[in-house]
Amino acid sequence: MKETTPAAMPPCFEKWCSRFDDVFTHKAQKREFRHYLGGLLGESERKNLFQMAENAIGVNYHQLHHFLTEAPWSDLKINERRLEIMNKCSQTRISRGFSLIIDDSGHRKSGNFTAGVGRQYIGEIGKTDNGIVVVTTHLYDGRKSLPLDIELYQHASFLPEGKQDPEFEKKTELAIKLIDRTLQKGYQPGIVIVDAGYGNNTSFLLELENRQLKYLGGLAKNRKVTVNQQGNNQETIRLDELAQSLPQEAFTEIELNLDKPRTVWVTTKVVEISRLEGKRSIAIVMNAATFSQATDIDYFITNVSSSIVTPEWIVNTYSQRNWVEVFYREAKGWLGLKEYQVRDKRSLTRHFILVFCAYTFILWHQMTGGLRRRWANKSLNIFTEALEAFRTAISFRFFDWLTMNRDVFAAYKASLGFIWA
Repeated sequence: MKETTPAAMPPCFEKWCSRFDDVFTHKAQKREFRHYLGGLLGESERKNLFQMAENAIGVNYHQLHHFLTEAPWSDLKINERRLEIMNKCSQTRISRGFSLIIDDSGHRKSGNFTAGVGRQYIGEIGKTDNGIVVVTTHLYDGRKSLPLDIELYQHASFLPEGKQDPEFEKKTELAIKLIDRTLQKGYQPGIVIVDAGYGNNTSFLLELENRQLKYLGGLAKNRKVTVNQQGNNQETIRLDELAQSLPQEAFTEIELNLDKPRTVWVTTKVVEISRLEGKRSIAIVMNAATFSQATDIDYFITNVSSSIVTPEWIVNTYSQRNWVEVFYREAKGWLGLKEYQVRDKRSLTRHFILVFCAYTFILWHQMTGGLRRRWANKSLNIFTEALEAFRTAISFRFFDWLTMNRDVFAAYKASLGFIWA
């Protein structure tokens, strides 16, 4: 049922929201924070301001809009508190040695007035279109997948002076800013995982190394590397040409246990790369035993010790990057990450952080077992199962509320032009 009311929210929701109360300065902010998170977590298919307000009895659109756009609260402090809550519980604590995934995600957005909008590559549709892109840091530690921070990428075409505008920052610069924010919180990642958009950028890799961070990143097929050949002769060669020159026995067959089992063939090499002092390990991953048969070939680079870099380590470590894709799919599909009715950068960032809060609320209860004990008859192993259990709780309590407040519900329906009986 899409209709609900703040009075029907389960006690666990109020307990979670109360942990943010001291971050807000006014009672109205605390109230609208609850209303906004309740709207994101509710059953309504649309998660924009108007729809969330219309589907919740006792929630006012203008007050909700003011909270998101004008009210004086800090999205950075809200995000910090969200992560502090995770760190206070032994079951959800952020321990050292996790994988820090850097990624960007975009979605279509028409018009020219929303901050950051521009004609750029949109990953979810696989082509260039008018839209918005965000850069995020994401944690995966083998038990949980958790968003850490987010920055809106402002396309040069949106800014008055283009790439010369003081506010313009490349995606790699935003990524470094987010990584620094992670390190400043005292978190200690074991490895940074990036795709070729970042891994192929030597300046970005140097920034990681300056921070003494280990990384595993993608490379472009035309990237040149220097390899030792027989007789200690060195040859500088493109990665795709190197892959084509290697015999079949140089590759190791690896079985990947993903959602859909997959077989890949992997080889590793120690090489030198321009502007990077010393040697690095690279890997070539193909979906067939030979270069001529392969239709999907990926290239990777890492500064991890070559004694650790095996074909199995490469594919198992990089496959963790899939967790950020899972997060984007869930946040966009269930929590309205790309649905908003605001245009300025601050309001957009606030919306994204509130989506992070809603996602973390479900994750926290999934891992601590609260929803399972009260509102489910099976283990809640994935995000969608935990969200469904929470929505079951909302529906159950809403019907209890409805039996006691039929006149209030009838007045609400009448205000929308409906007759309810």
